Amino acid sequence: MADTAAIEAILEEMEKAEGIEGAILVSRNGTYIAGAVPTGVHVETFAAMFAILLGAAENSTSELKEVLDHVVINLDSSKLVIVHAGPKALMVLRMTKAADSAGIKRTVEKYVGRIEENL
Repeated sequence: MADTAAIEAILEEMEKAEGIEGAILVSRNGTYIAGAVPTGVHVETFAAMFAILLGAAENSTSELKEVLDHVVINLDSSKLVIVHAGPKALMVLRMTKAADSAGIKRTVEKYVGRIEENL
C-alpha cells in the first residue's frame, strides 16, 4: 500500500523547485495517487488522461525506434510536463510558461527513488 502522506510531502518539496507550480503522481494505468489537483477538476478523469497521453506518445516514438523522454503540453499561460517517475508511476507537473521543461527530468530524478520507496 502506498504511503500517500510521504508522497504528498515529496511532491510539496518538488513544488518548491523553480518553475514548478504543482505536481501530481499518477499510476501507469491512470489512477490518481497523490498531489494537488486543480479545483473543479474530475480527479479520476484528469489522472487517466495523462496516462493515456504518455502511453500514446510512447507507442508513437517506439515506431520511430526512439525512447520518449517527456511530454509537454503548452497552454496559454503555463505548461504541463509528463515524465516517468519509475516503473509504476508518472509525474505530471504544472509549470510556468518560461520554465525549462527539458531540464525538469533532472529535478524529477532527484525524487524518484524516494517516491518508489513509498509506492
